[in-house]
Amino acid sequence: MVFKSKIKWVALLVLTLSLGSMVAHLSMTKFSSMNLIQYSAKDALSHDFPNIVSPVIRNKRLWGTVRSLESLQPYANPRNSYPVPNENTNGFIFAKIFGGFEKIRSSICDLVTISRLLNATLVIPEIQESTRSKQISYKFKSFSYLYDEEQFIASLKNDVNIVKSLPEHLKAARRSNEFPIFKPKNSASPNFYIKEILPNLKKAKVVGLIITEGGCLQSILPPSMSEFQRLRCRVAFHALQFRSEIQTLGRQMVERLRAWGQPFLSYHPGLVRDTLAYHGCAELFQDVHTELIQYRRAHMIRQGIVSDELNVDSHLQRENGSCPLMPEEVGLLLRAMGYPSKTIIYLAGSQTFGGQRLLIPLRAMFANLVDRTSLCSKTELSDLVGPETPLPSDIFQLPRPKSESEIKEEWSRAGPRPRPLPPPPERRIYPHEKEGWYGWITETDKEPNPSPRDLRMQAHRLLWDALDYIISVEADAFFPGFNNDGSGWPDFSGLVMGQRLYERASSRTYRPDRKTIAALFDITRGNMYHPKHDWTLSVKEHLNKSLSEEGLIRQLLLSKPNSFLSHPLPECSCRISSLELTKQTEGKDGRVLYGDEHECPIWMQSAEAVGVRNDDVESAEDDNDVVEQQERNGPDFTTSLTSTIDHDEEWDPND
Repeated sequence: MVFKSKIKWVALLVLTLSLGSMVAHLSMTKFSSMNLIQYSAKDALSHDFPNIVSPVIRNKRLWGTVRSLESLQPYANPRNSYPVPNENTNGFIFAKIFGGFEKIRSSICDLVTISRLLNATLVIPEIQESTRSKQISYKFKSFSYLYDEEQFIASLKNDVNIVKSLPEHLKAARRSNEFPIFKPKNSASPNFYIKEILPNLKKAKVVGLIITEGGCLQSILPPSMSEFQRLRCRVAFHALQFRSEIQTLGRQMVERLRAWGQPFLSYHPGLVRDTLAYHGCAELFQDVHTELIQYRRAHMIRQGIVSDELNVDSHLQRENGSCPLMPEEVGLLLRAMGYPSKTIIYLAGSQTFGGQRLLIPLRAMFANLVDRTSLCSKTELSDLVGPETPLPSDIFQLPRPKSESEIKEEWSRAGPRPRPLPPPPERRIYPHEKEGWYGWITETDKEPNPSPRDLRMQAHRLLWDALDYIISVEADAFFPGFNNDGSGWPDFSGLVMGQRLYERASSRTYRPDRKTIAALFDITRGNMYHPKHDWTLSVKEHLNKSLSEEGLIRQLLLSKPNSFLSHPLPECSCRISSLELTKQTEGKDGRVLYGDEHECPIWMQSAEAVGVRNDDVESAEDDNDVVEQQERNGPDFTTSLTSTIDHDEEWDPND
């Protein structure tokens, strides 16, 4: 009895202590802060850069300009006889543009050029991604959702006649499809328009164009049509201005990045589902993303866009430079270049296929990785979108319960007894299982049509890309993850690099050769985070060369045949004669692609010469910081890297 009573007292004591502990914890929880601490990029930046009173001394090896390109200046004005268009034109051209931000921008430039070529009046093109059917705000029309119509018309008044809509007596005929409609390819030649479209334009007075490939005119034109190339530059870099709300918010974002007193780098991953499917890069991803890329690739094969097989070796494609640099690889390259971990990196791109999981390694190396959601409030972004009608709620509803009479009727039709047990009721499908852009992949082999919410998000991405475009052009340095992919479609990074080359050729724009980078990573694949010293020197050498004329020439040979706006030289630039000239570079057809720029006007030369003299303090090492490494023999140094690096000893990763 005594033993049992002792056990009872011990049990009572334990229960009392447990109750007291629980009450204490509940009290602490109640009186402590109830808000979860969320990561804030702004707070992280303020922690890393608390004092910005003193002027910041930039590392010119990382942020300095490229001296060999300082002689190039933007100059897209007409240089020969260039008459103003007449009011009496051959007719009207109206167009529908399909595709995302980069396809829209490139297509508009081609449309203006074609209108000038055919002496036609251009109707403001209709952007299909931002029509009213996509549930955008009622404040905007198609073109004005992204660009400033008035600025567009006024800037090109001496080049092309532009109207906002067809005359009233022609609108009804357009609605009934009485006018000829063409679907030109992005490689269409000027002869196609002169021989095929111009006769129809003169006859019907109205011609429609449907543009789906990101352009409707070949990139490289004959030398006699250099004025049309300069017209493309005036459209892309001067006339196509975003609407005022986008420009205001974009400038505010740039100011917020500069407010910390530090230079910043813009990085565009280029991870787009269509491009990844085109090149067969599915195996570089995991889980559902691999299946989604394969679904899209199979669809492209059925449409005739892709002529290759469905299953290809993604790792072989990567070694050939046909797949993007992954964010982890870009982080390792920037770290090898010497960028500190506190470097501010702006992540451009309205969407990154693969999600935030792919960005985890890059964010671990560079904590100050920010995007538009870090720099803008939800209110600022919603104000940019404008007032929109609420979409119908897509809440899953259970089937209607059966009435008693229906149950009896089913029972009577069930057949003779004994009857098998009825199947168990179906499991309820919850809303979160139906949400998400990939929920269909577990139910059907065919990708469903976009929902109203998906269509609206596609329109919103145009605005997010516009903000990212402004910041990427203004950034102190730009690093592309996937440009000039060989698909023939214009890409975001290519447009940014082209405008940076036009506005300020000496700006720090990296042009990495993905094939060379893949070879470098294959050498140190098993020890990427602690590479040997020679590997780091090889990365520095390659990236520094990509900044200079060598990288520029290599890129122009690949990019200009597909997109003129990615390399608007030599037509849209001039060269200061007081600076050292470079050798000319010719393409396969014998045309000069670089080094044949006209001499700048006198007023430009005098202004730039003063700036050059005042910038003499900059070291020549900023241009070609080639590294303390012996010069390699042979044109392709990547083949000899293995033997060189194998003899290198282990080194401090912080070196």
